[in-house]
Amino acid sequence: MLLSVKRQDETQGDEPERTRKSAPAKRRVRRFRIWRHERPFAGGVLVAIAGVEMFFSGQLDIGRLHVQMGIEGLQATVIPVMLVLLGVLAIMMPAHHIFYGVIALAVGVYAIVGVNLGGFLIGTILACIGGVLVVAWMTPEARARAKERMVLMSDDDVQRAESAAGESA
Repeated sequence: MLLSVKRQDETQGDEPERTRKSAPAKRRVRRFRIWRHERPFAGGVLVAIAGVEMFFSGQLDIGRLHVQMGIEGLQATVIPVMLVLLGVLAIMMPAHHIFYGVIALAVGVYAIVGVNLGGFLIGTILACIGGVLVVAWMTPEARARAKERMVLMSDDDVQRAESAAGESA
């Protein structure tokens, strides 16, 4: 009898502890979500992944054969490192997102020549999509202003349509 009461107390004591542990985790997830929406996160991640993919596509060995070519070998290292850096900088410093996105697009397209067809075109495609996402990203304030303009424009369109309908009748 005493043993069963003790087990009930233990199970009841575990539930609030689990709840207490998950509350900080939920706060961290919420803070990360807010932080992520304040910067061009998806585009920056795609640009960085493109750099990693290009780096490993340039480091492939075919059996015992490992090809290294002078300045082209340097490009196969510098371009992927540059893309990873541009992706991280776009995420960490969103004020300069247009600059980082344009440079990522240019480097991604140049990688077709410099790094194994741009990481067998996969890296180039990822870098171009990521660069476009970084350039197209809008700050939360700019998004709010754009929504206000859309609402105002839609109200004006309704008024114009009503006045045009009144004139034609």
